[in-house]
Amino acid sequence: MTAGILSSIHTPADVHALSAQQLRDLCFEIRTTLLDYGRKHGGHIGSNLGVVELTVALHRVFNSPHDRFIFDVSHQSYVHKMLTGRAEAYLDESRFGEVTGFTNPLESEHDSFVLGHTGTSISLACGLAKTRDMQRTATGESAIGNVIAIIGDGSLSSAIAFEGLNNAAEQGGNLIIIVNDNEMSIAEDFGGMYGQLAKLRASDGTAELNLFKAFGLDYRYVEQGNDVDTLVEVLNEVKGIDHPIVVHIHTTKGLGFDDGEESDNGSDGCNQTNPQPHAGKCEANHWQDPEASLGKPLDARKYYGEMAMASLERRFSNEPGLVVISPATPGSNGITRDFRERAGAHYVDTGITEEHAAAFAAGIAKAGGRPVLATSATFFQRTFDQLQQELALNHVPATLLIFGAGISGADNTHSGTFDMTMFANVPDVTCLAPASGEQMLDMLAWATGPSGHGVVAIRMPGEQILALERAADMAFDPLQRAEEHDPAVNIAGACPFARYQIVQPGRDVAILGLGNTMPLAAEITSALAENDEEHAAITATLVDALQYSTMDAELLAMLADGHRLVVTLEDGQLEGGWGEKVTAFYANSSNTKASHVRVLNFGAAKEFTDRVPLGELNERYGLTSETIVSRIRGILSE
Repeated sequence: MTAGILSSIHTPADVHALSAQQLRDLCFEIRTTLLDYGRKHGGHIGSNLGVVELTVALHRVFNSPHDRFIFDVSHQSYVHKMLTGRAEAYLDESRFGEVTGFTNPLESEHDSFVLGHTGTSISLACGLAKTRDMQRTATGESAIGNVIAIIGDGSLSSAIAFEGLNNAAEQGGNLIIIVNDNEMSIAEDFGGMYGQLAKLRASDGTAELNLFKAFGLDYRYVEQGNDVDTLVEVLNEVKGIDHPIVVHIHTTKGLGFDDGEESDNGSDGCNQTNPQPHAGKCEANHWQDPEASLGKPLDARKYYGEMAMASLERRFSNEPGLVVISPATPGSNGITRDFRERAGAHYVDTGITEEHAAAFAAGIAKAGGRPVLATSATFFQRTFDQLQQELALNHVPATLLIFGAGISGADNTHSGTFDMTMFANVPDVTCLAPASGEQMLDMLAWATGPSGHGVVAIRMPGEQILALERAADMAFDPLQRAEEHDPAVNIAGACPFARYQIVQPGRDVAILGLGNTMPLAAEITSALAENDEEHAAITATLVDALQYSTMDAELLAMLADGHRLVVTLEDGQLEGGWGEKVTAFYANSSNTKASHVRVLNFGAAKEFTDRVPLGELNERYGLTSETIVSRIRGILSE
């Protein structure tokens, strides 16, 4: 192999200058780099390993940024970044954090969009191509050349992808849609169309049933999707095409990973610690954690997800209508492969179809079932219409488990900061925020029980709660906790969580914590109680709010008697959030005492943040014990 080719690639023009052999050597070097990067830094490694040859071929044939590439989800854009001046961010360990895990125009002119959600590439490509064609009609030229959408990794199951295919066929003009068929989503792919794709693969693209041709699109099949020479030849043939075409290529996700057939390092059979240079198609290689994280305890979403699933599994044999639904990404939320296999028909992976999953849940609930829809806060954003119409408007008893909610150091496409403003402002949705594993199990038992409620959204506990429980002297195994848990509430009655709970009574100031902020609320309460030379001790009232869909008017009014200050803490966006409603309650109260209560709200600003450390965000938002205690003491001393 010719050494150091990748480090010499600064623009796509450098790829054009390589010989055919150097092109193959470059692919090998990139694959080696990805494996090393994954071990040390982590990331979406499996999806990128599968598109090494495709991405090299794209940059060999086309001329970015004049020709536009739109990578669906864009978690498979690492190779694209390497070839567009960002290779050192993958080669030099000291620079690993310089680029995001998704395309971003702020990084490079070769990235058209910030993308982190699924299925949108074809629609975006249609928009670029439409404007290009309009410009050419008017002036004879455009800054945009070929438009290429690259979609795969299960993204084709998204409804918007089909909307894009339908529009592309009618729109016409140059549009190249590359379907990267790796036979995988994050886990397995699900849906009837994947059987048709299998028939296309088996027939070398000649099967009579062809969903792309059914849309009116031209079509080509490429079996050797990991052969750079073949891909260069095919892409040269479609370059400059005057009508939309689907190029269906068959690739191997995780190519280069150990396939782990004889490994016992996990239920999915993927050995992450010793990847070997051959195919490795397994769920674990979609996202690879760095070696430093191996052996760490479960993170909060997996821990509490496993606890929730174990609690539900106990009931499957007696409750045929109890169904867990995951629109892909099950493993991220503690829905393990073992659980899925044991659950059988009680578990449904709908693929990457959040909108369908929500409407599907509404159908199950309307028929008398008890659906539990589990996904990330950032992905629930896609279901807003179904949340309002199919679920809430129809008053169906569906339970929504919101994972990854709250302020975090995530990238700007996966923030969990905005969920409360969405869920809490839809009528007939009960929004619960547990502050412990036992509270979560109680809430889950009521939400999935016989009570005649409508939609219940449970904001699953985060790392703050997990850290507090980890430090406590208690049984910590999530399965054991679920097995030993008996609901401490009436699961057949009205919502037992509508009233806020006073954890500690006090005077002058009340600290209201919501969900993940309860550990901080307790810390503030303890800090205020300390007596030092400068400050007298303050015995604050500590309140666990439990829910954020309604105000506990009775308790809030009661706090007005003996409390001059009420402080609200939430790990979500302040504007439109829960704390502002507490402020409005007091401001609009006809009760003289209540109207004179001063309220301080602490939470996140309305902004997008990109990989800002959580500690830095908490400092920015004033969500620290020191800042809040100082504010409280200052006000009470006035």
